[in-house]
Amino acid sequence: MKKLLNDPSEMVDEMVDGIVAAYPDHTRRLDDTNVIVRNDAPVSGKVGVVSGGGSGHEPTHAGFVGEGMLDGAAAGEVFTSPTADELSEMIQACDGGAGVLCVVKNYEGDVMNFDTAAEMAELSGVDTVEQVVVNDDVAVEDSTYTSGRRGVQGTIFVHKCAGALAERGADIEEVVRVAEKVIDNVGSMGMALTSCVTPEKGEPTFDIDDDEIEIGIGIHGEPGVERTELVEADAIAERLTNEVLDDVQPSGEVAVMVNGMGGTPQSELFVVNRTVQELLVDNGLAPWNTWVGNYMTSLDMAGCSVTILDLDEELMELLDSPTTAPAFKTK
Repeated sequence: MKKLLNDPSEMVDEMVDGIVAAYPDHTRRLDDTNVIVRNDAPVSGKVGVVSGGGSGHEPTHAGFVGEGMLDGAAAGEVFTSPTADELSEMIQACDGGAGVLCVVKNYEGDVMNFDTAAEMAELSGVDTVEQVVVNDDVAVEDSTYTSGRRGVQGTIFVHKCAGALAERGADIEEVVRVAEKVIDNVGSMGMALTSCVTPEKGEPTFDIDDDEIEIGIGIHGEPGVERTELVEADAIAERLTNEVLDDVQPSGEVAVMVNGMGGTPQSELFVVNRTVQELLVDNGLAPWNTWVGNYMTSLDMAGCSVTILDLDEELMELLDSPTTAPAFKTK
């Protein structure tokens, strides 16, 4: 399998250097870590909002570092949680004296290492470290590496709303409240046409025939709820959208994300979005804003996911607040 790599074992280190080189006015790297923070971190008197996880999901998480979104993001090895030591350094680097909120996707390694990192940071002088755990994947209740539902693309809406409120000077209790509000009102479901290929292994992480698709798959290639024959885009969009709507049960205006898994052309994502939008209107819903593109990927996996967030005025205002994060555009 051909990839644009030098030494596969150095991919994450070189990637982090490349991210900072692309956005030198906005970001910097903490020495001897794979942590990227805002250039002005820590911001005095502001709640720090941080996140992190395994590499391979870019632009998650570093692409969402910027004013009005994340103060810091930690990159683990591919599909591997960042270490507790690096997470603790990130928390300390983003502590402006008003506390730090950690946004954690629900995977056992992430949850465990963030728990340890929070304790380490508090022992090192950070007064308040709070955590929220995102579990928006409606496909499965328990899965490989999780107890409860997986955290996937809905995490990005948590980053945006919590980050926007923190930027306005809200205290940590308010930032936690709005993060939990997003978690309570968002759902996602994904599918795969192909496996991804990890740099070290150099071969597909699971086998799937050319005439098969996996419905409800996780962002690391975890099995979904059903493997079925290849069907048209409309049928895939309908399955994903209806599953999410059944879970979230939105009542009015919604934010929508049609996310690529890394190996799907933008043109195909727009074909899926066409049907998603029709289904929302058919269900009496009003799409307030839609994001179509690669936001939380699985290396080079071909496939997509659909995320729907039930909105109120507060969430719309926060989603629309300005941000300098390079991977997120406001309305």
